[in-house]
Amino acid sequence: MTDYRREAEAMFDEIVGFRRTVHGYAELGLDTPKTAAFIEEKLRSFGIEPSRCGENGVVAIIGKGPDEGGEPGGKVLLLRADTDALPMAEATGLPYAAVNGNCHSCGHDLHAAMLLGAAKLLKAHESELKGRVKLMFQPGEEVLGGASDMIAHGLLEAPAVDAAIGMHVSSGGETSELGLVTFKRDYSTFSGDFVKVTVYGKQSHGSTPENGVDAINIAAHIVTGLEELISREVSNAERSVVLVGKIYGGDSCNTQAGTCVLEISVRAASAERRSFLKQRIREISEGLAAAFRGSAETEYVYGQPPMFNEASMCDCVPGYAAEVVGEEKVRELFKFGGTEDFTAVAERVPSVYLHIGAGSIAGEGVTHHNPHIIFDERVLPLGAAVYANCAARYLEEHLA
Repeated sequence: MTDYRREAEAMFDEIVGFRRTVHGYAELGLDTPKTAAFIEEKLRSFGIEPSRCGENGVVAIIGKGPDEGGEPGGKVLLLRADTDALPMAEATGLPYAAVNGNCHSCGHDLHAAMLLGAAKLLKAHESELKGRVKLMFQPGEEVLGGASDMIAHGLLEAPAVDAAIGMHVSSGGETSELGLVTFKRDYSTFSGDFVKVTVYGKQSHGSTPENGVDAINIAAHIVTGLEELISREVSNAERSVVLVGKIYGGDSCNTQAGTCVLEISVRAASAERRSFLKQRIREISEGLAAAFRGSAETEYVYGQPPMFNEASMCDCVPGYAAEVVGEEKVRELFKFGGTEDFTAVAERVPSVYLHIGAGSIAGEGVTHHNPHIIFDERVLPLGAAVYANCAARYLEEHLA
């Protein structure tokens, strides 16, 4: 069996270089042209021909299909890495820090580098693969839209994908130990939705309130009403979230606002709860607005369902990871965490989503989405080897 860990560790400096280049670009959302071009350049240097998929997504194939002389009955396994950054100024002081007002504080630069490392490893052993590996370098995870964009542009077709693996670095709590691989069966992340509520009133001077309808006042009652939704309509055993993270409206301090906008984050642990919360946000917003002589319009801007790890993938993939990091370094979890748009892939093909501990060497409490975070780069060859070994072993054991 190929020792992907040993080979990946020999590539440590190279994979670190991949990471630091992407780190310095720190591009946002789907607008990641420098990152995509760099990934394409590196894949070509490995002898792999990439193609664009959607807006700055990159796809490539390693291995041969049955009609190309490949293994009869060989499957197609997707390996996914996200590539976008966050809109916050980096505060690490590192010599390779991003200087464009954004930063890779979620670790997507590590994901991209690990998958590039895995690509080089797998290409070197392409003749041994019992099927094909499809690489997915995806922008737009932070806006929960990149995976769907790539799917809409044919990600899961030509060749059709049979199964998929995603992975994310961990930086806090029990999952942050360097090289620790964790997973959770069934639902493993919350759904994530951005809901916008626009309240319409009637503008008037503050000295004549009877002539207007105050949209800000209505919005304040909606905020309170949504708090009651979680405390009175959702079980204490659930960790659902309805958070009004942004509110804006009005033109001056002495004028009743004609409009006010609430931007709301919604997270739920099941598809059923997600649907319920979105429906109740609309009903509460429209009902309270009408009660105060205004109106409200609810817009579901974007979102993804909770991540579902398919049983058959959970039964085998963690074992393949253990061949790289050791059985003592693979752990099954029993609680939810985060939101992830790899769910768009998992809705369509059997999938599993792993986490790998990358620590945080910037101090206690400095974790994901903190501009001071410094991940431990020793995770890079481990992640590359986990990607590569999981792919090779899955294809080996799942011939049709």
